[in-house]
Amino acid sequence: MDDKAIFEKVLGIIKPFVRNEEAFNGAHADTRILQDLGVNSARLVDIVLAFEDEFGIEIDDETADTVRTVGAAVAAIRAKSS
Repeated sequence: MDDKAIFEKVLGIIKPFVRNEEAFNGAHADTRILQDLGVNSARLVDIVLAFEDEFGIEIDDETADTVRTVGAAVAAIRAKSS
C-alpha cells in the first residue's frame, strides 16, 4: 500500500474524532492531530487502536507516542506494515 492510500485511510479513521472540520478538510502530512484537528488526547488512543485493526499491525507505546501529525501516523503505519 502506498503512502497516499495509507494517508486516505488514516484520515478516514481520524474523521469521527475531529472537532475542527475546516482544518480536517485541508489536512496534510504536517497537520497536528491534537492541536490542529482538535482531537481529544484520550481519543488518540482509540485512533491508534483503530490503526492497528485497519492495517493488521501492532503499534507499541513508543511508536504511538510519535503519532502527533497525520504524516507521523502514515510513517508509523508504513514502518510497521513492512
